[in-house]
Amino acid sequence: MERKTRQREAILGALEQSIGPLSPSEILESSQEQLPGIGIATIYRNVKSFVDEGKVDAVKIPGEPDRYEISGKPHHHHFICKRCNRVFEARGCPGQFDSMAPVGFHVDGHEVFLYGRCETCLKGHP
Repeated sequence: MERKTRQREAILGALEQSIGPLSPSEILESSQEQLPGIGIATIYRNVKSFVDEGKVDAVKIPGEPDRYEISGKPHHHHFICKRCNRVFEARGCPGQFDSMAPVGFHVDGHEVFLYGRCETCLKGHP
């Protein structure tokens, strides 16, 4: 069992306060607000530990490095801003996909990614 440290608390705090999954550099930036001396190696080491412990999930976006979010969230999807590359949680789910699978196949799960521009990017650059 890992001991509680200021670094771990800062990293978990960054992930808990986020509106979407974060990249390691985004976790670093957010964690530095609480703990200015924290470094990227500490982020990687602790995020790996959190994933191993089941506290954090890796979000695998095709063609991108993994991002991370707190485990245990209800089923959801993600919106990726094509301008700033930030990722946000998307509300809802389009439903079951069994009808899209080949005949005789069974769908065990799915991932849906929405792409576009976030509200901030739309305000700055329509």
